[in-house]
Amino acid sequence: MEKNSVASLLTSVDSLFTTQEERDTATQPRVQEIPIEKIDDFPNHPFKVRMDDSMIEMAESVKQHGILVPAIVRPKENGHYEMVAGHRRKLACTLIAKLQLPCIVRELTDEEATIIMVDSNLQREQLLPSEKAFAYKMKLDAMHKKIGRPGRENSVPVGQNFGQTAREELASNSPDSNTQIQRYIRLTALTPEILDLVDNSVLKEKDKPQIALRPAVELSYLTQQEQHDLYETMITEDCTPSHVQAMKMRKFSEEGKLNMDVIFSIMQEEKPNQKEQFKIPKERISKYFAPGTPAQKIEDTIVKALEFYRKRQREQER
Repeated sequence: MEKNSVASLLTSVDSLFTTQEERDTATQPRVQEIPIEKIDDFPNHPFKVRMDDSMIEMAESVKQHGILVPAIVRPKENGHYEMVAGHRRKLACTLIAKLQLPCIVRELTDEEATIIMVDSNLQREQLLPSEKAFAYKMKLDAMHKKIGRPGRENSVPVGQNFGQTAREELASNSPDSNTQIQRYIRLTALTPEILDLVDNSVLKEKDKPQIALRPAVELSYLTQQEQHDLYETMITEDCTPSHVQAMKMRKFSEEGKLNMDVIFSIMQEEKPNQKEQFKIPKERISKYFAPGTPAQKIEDTIVKALEFYRKRQREQER
């Protein structure tokens, strides 16, 4: 009897003594306790595993209650495993000297592993712009490879219509819109130093500049050398560009006219939020105006009153 026939016979006999539910259960991934030392990090993992208060709280929770949700890993040829979802849980175990991590082992392609890795992290409460940037880029590239076509997202300006199906699918399973995802992906073209300042718009570390997302997107179109020159100017002058200033730099860059002198000149321009302002408590002037009076009308009235007061004073001095 041929081997295939024997295997077929054994399978048929086995089915006589097991239920369909038992056979289905046998083929499902099971939770295994895997030594921490045998779990390698995901290559180019875009999400930073930070030693912050949240991590300390997680380690304490694992110490008291154990790992409530198993990590997801995939087997490697060298007998180790590659982490797909669970880098923070792995560090928490390391901090409390827990030597094994409960994991679900799954056979995954590179594309499948990337998509699961990104999706499992995008729902975290606080994500840095750089984390979203590289995560979205990795997932979109994986989605394109999965359907057999190259991605074009990173070379097309924000706002243009490209990769419609893949991008819409990505947005439908993400907390950000199509356009916002494009903005984040553009950040991958920034130098590490400038991208670090974009991250600080979330971290808000003291005595460190911050760059908002929209101006950062414009700066991503500058060459690496132009970005380096801009960073040097920001550090020297202790200032960061506004959205309007960033757009000016992009325009000069596209015309091949952006250099250190131009960057310095643009950065010296006064920004609206840098103008000195004088504020008066509302309760001190509310009795002089009808409820609901627009702020601009109140300001204009006060200025006119001051002009009239100044005119009277000059007349008295004569």
